Amino acid sequence: MNKARVLIVDDSIVIRRLLSETLSSDPAIEIVGTAANGKIALSRIPQLNPDLVTLDVEMPELDGLATLREIRKTHPKLPVIMFSTLTERGAAATIDALSHGANDYVTKPANVGSVGAGLQQVRTALLPKIKALTGIVPQPERRPPPATTRPPNGTPVQAAGAPPPPRARATAPAQRVDILAIGTSTGGPNALAALLPEIPPNFPVPIVIVQHMPPMFTRLLASNLSPKCNLPVLEGTEGAKLEAGHIYIAPGDYHMTLARSGNEVRLHLNQDAPENSCRPAVDVLFRSVAALYGPHTLGVVLTGMGHDGLRGSEHIKAAGGQVIVQDEASSVVWGMAGSVAHAGLADEILPLNQIGRSILRRVSQWRAGQMARTIPTIQH
Repeated sequence: MNKARVLIVDDSIVIRRLLSETLSSDPAIEIVGTAANGKIALSRIPQLNPDLVTLDVEMPELDGLATLREIRKTHPKLPVIMFSTLTERGAAATIDALSHGANDYVTKPANVGSVGAGLQQVRTALLPKIKALTGIVPQPERRPPPATTRPPNGTPVQAAGAPPPPRARATAPAQRVDILAIGTSTGGPNALAALLPEIPPNFPVPIVIVQHMPPMFTRLLASNLSPKCNLPVLEGTEGAKLEAGHIYIAPGDYHMTLARSGNEVRLHLNQDAPENSCRPAVDVLFRSVAALYGPHTLGVVLTGMGHDGLRGSEHIKAAGGQVIVQDEASSVVWGMAGSVAHAGLADEILPLNQIGRSILRRVSQWRAGQMARTIPTIQH
């Protein structure tokens, strides 16, 4: 079996040793070297030729962000996972690193009670990301659920491992879109930074997003995205009124749902059990949106590990809504979007740089038709 060759970069000798022991206990991982700072790491990358680098955010001499910038100059495709502290400073640096080309991140254990519990937390968070980013993924992680599963509308999920279905060519009249719901995970911050600025300032519907991230990170992500977008980007808050032309990101560690209150729709947050090992979960948001908006829902599933969003997409399709997914070539990891595509639930499978155009077409198509019907015909 091919092994993922990993270089560990951290200024703490204890962390380097613990990470080495934890990761090398998996037969799919080989630790090819360690480095105490970014300067040493940059000299060792050409020698060791790693498949992936874990990179501490805060280090002396050359910190994680500066090291990442140098890595991207010479190794633009080398997967890099940032290893950051769950602090305001660590979160801000991590968001910055993601915008400069880091593929993903893992937070260092905090308040876990014991070294053993901390190691298990790192192992659980880090190993699947290393395997996904290096292409060494156990089959259950790469496949959608078995074909015996049936979505609410009775259409069977396509067999695991089958190629993505062809793009649907809908002949039905365009439905009005009243809400845009987006789900993403690994690679999501960069995908959102590319997609959301394409949305114009007069966008007529609200946008709700689940990006798998812990608390504090989602708030900083919203703050980071807002200046780049034509619409305000906010972290969702309990009871907030949903407004057209606004973007709401579910806060870390909270599921986000929508509910009608008189003539208004408001956001609600809860800490119900994680779904797909995630809180917030895309499935929770998509179910809520489909139940409230029915056929007037447009869902988008972007890059990310796992299957979160598959069941929610089934609900959107069963309600008569539409689903667009990002294609494999432009995804960092084709797990979430791939599972929806394999299940035959995608109306379109598109490169990231074409998704914005499709969203605008679908949102404006019905409205343009309605406007055309209200313009009186001039009689000659």
